[in-house]
Amino acid sequence: MTKLKYIAHYSEQIQTQAAQLITDGKLGEYLEKKYPTQHQIQSDKALYQYINEIKTQYMRKIGQLSNVSYSSKLKVLKHALGIHTTQSRVQGSKLKSHNSITVASLFKDAPPEFLRMIVVHELAHFKEHEHNKAFYQLCCHMEPEYHQFELDTRLWLHWREL
Repeated sequence: MTKLKYIAHYSEQIQTQAAQLITDGKLGEYLEKKYPTQHQIQSDKALYQYINEIKTQYMRKIGQLSNVSYSSKLKVLKHALGIHTTQSRVQGSKLKSHNSITVASLFKDAPPEFLRMIVVHELAHFKEHEHNKAFYQLCCHMEPEYHQFELDTRLWLHWREL
């Protein structure tokens, strides 16, 4: 079986099914049937508005987002699909927090469900820093289909490399 780096931590059964789809040349067909549309969020400004809507709905207390952007260097440099940063600065007698999210630019061409999964994941990190049970519960609270979208996003990444 071919090493499937994006789903290496999944069960052997899932890896076998994915490998079979790849071998049969049906992975793209599976993904296109399940996710037929591509989102229209192409600019950093539109991405900011999209993320801010989700943040406002589920995580009002994390503070304002100071920067949101797509980055073409993200996947190569960080081996990540999205990153979040939080900086706290003292301004006078107040402690100000600056939160930012960067999404890999390859998600400009992704189905809307995959972009939402990345955004939910990065927003959840503002509250839960580690990938623990509470983190994944928060992700599922914001997106009930989170785990399925994460798996399908990883399969989509394999398909893009083929």
